[in-house]
Amino acid sequence: MEIAPNVHAVQLRGASGFLLTEDRLTLIDAGLVGSRPVLERYLSTIAREISELDRVVCTHGHPDHVGGAREIADAAGAEIYIHPTDLEGVGLTVREALAKPPGESLRGRLLQAMTPHPGTAVALNDGDVLPVLGGLEVVHTPGHTPGSVCLFARGPRILFTGDVLQVRRGKLAFASPIFSHDHAQARASVRRLVELHVDMIVFSHFRPMRDGASDALADLASQAAART
Repeated sequence: MEIAPNVHAVQLRGASGFLLTEDRLTLIDAGLVGSRPVLERYLSTIAREISELDRVVCTHGHPDHVGGAREIADAAGAEIYIHPTDLEGVGLTVREALAKPPGESLRGRLLQAMTPHPGTAVALNDGDVLPVLGGLEVVHTPGHTPGSVCLFARGPRILFTGDVLQVRRGKLAFASPIFSHDHAQARASVRRLVELHVDMIVFSHFRPMRDGASDALADLASQAAART
């Protein structure tokens, strides 16, 4: 479904991916393992092909965002982008995850360890700008995972949040405390986003927020500041 010009939400296995359809294609998040045929079926409905895909950008290292990345990238000849901190954490054994220093949620570490390693990847660092949608800016927002990032499309002022934000009872909310590595850090990271003055907030597991998106983000950032 096209949610904005050249921005399509595609329900992959486990999460929505976001297909950016300019001259070439970019996919934000790749769903669980087995998402490639789902993506290819969607591409056929908009008269595009997987060979047009240049990059798969993963907002964070959890199975429903990275799981399908390798199969999709291999089929397309595309590059995978992920924050290096999360790349270090995916694909570990349970023993390796348990051996990591304390300070993060055990559930979060184990969930990341269960994430299939995507293979060779391009480092996605804070402040990087990808050449799509008038400039897609990387904002490092750690907490849900150590390498969680949001992506801000400067042209249409769309904020892709992965799982850094969610919607609860119809209102903008912090990342899930159940699945986050460091929920206090996740709340604090929201304060970086309020400076972006967004027109739309896009989530991996909820419908996009359009009306009042900037105000809702400012309110949430104020809540984060009050908890510090």
